[in-house]
Amino acid sequence: MKVLGGAVLGLEAIVVILAIPVVIVVGTVPVSPAVAIPVGVVLAVALIVVSRYLTRPWGVPIGWALQVPVILSGLLAPAMFIVGGIFVLLWALAIRLGREADGRAQ
Repeated sequence: MKVLGGAVLGLEAIVVILAIPVVIVVGTVPVSPAVAIPVGVVLAVALIVVSRYLTRPWGVPIGWALQVPVILSGLLAPAMFIVGGIFVLLWALAIRLGREADGRAQ
């Protein structure tokens, strides 16, 4: 689970960073760079940090919780609804397949 989940969260962090200029320039709601950059960077860093702690009991629930702000970023850039939804599906699949693989390895 750690490898698959970590990969999904890592890729999601990259997408969040790449979405920052999109939100600033073409977002549906005007967002100041002074707000968008720190918020986006904090979310990306949180995704990366949680990807390192997926073996802890609290790692997966926090990973689920971080999916919410990614999807809600669609309020600022509508394409993020689609991208966030895809990452939720990938996250769910990574957790399911990762747990199955962990069960077989034992």
